[in-house]
Amino acid sequence: MSTLTAPIASCSFCDRTEDEVSRLIRGPDGIYICDLCVDLCAEIIAEERQQLGEGQGAILEALPAPRDMVRHLNQYVIDQDRAKKVLAVAVYNHYKRISSGAQPGDVELQKSNIMLIGPTGCGKTLLAQTLARILDVPFTIADATNL
Repeated sequence: MSTLTAPIASCSFCDRTEDEVSRLIRGPDGIYICDLCVDLCAEIIAEERQQLGEGQGAILEALPAPRDMVRHLNQYVIDQDRAKKVLAVAVYNHYKRISSGAQPGDVELQKSNIMLIGPTGCGKTLLAQTLARILDVPFTIADATNL
C-alpha cells in the first residue's frame, strides 16, 4: 500500500525546507521565500540605499565651487559679471538642495528660478551652454517664437 506524501516546501532561493526556517512565505506559482532570505534581501537593499545616499554627497563634492564656475565662465563670456555670479550660486544651491536628501519635516531649502533677459547677442545662451559644459549636463535650445 503506497501513501502519497505532500512534497515538502522549500525556499526557492536557498533551498531550506520549512522545517529549517521559522517562516516560509508562499508566492505566486509555487515560489517560496524564507524569513532568512527576506532578512538578507532587506539588508542588501538597506546597504544599497545607504550607498546611494553617500553618492549624492559625492555629487556636491565633485561640483566646482561658485568661484570656480565664475572663473571658468570668465574664459568664455565677456562682462555679464553679475549674471555669472548669480548663475554660479544658483547652480551650486540647486545641487546642494538635491543632494541634501531632505526628509518630510526637515528644513526645506528654497528653490529659486532665474530668468535671463537681454538683447540678442549679449551672452544669455553662451552662459547657459558653458555652465552645462562645466557641469557635464545636457543642454537643449528650443525656439518658442512661433508658438
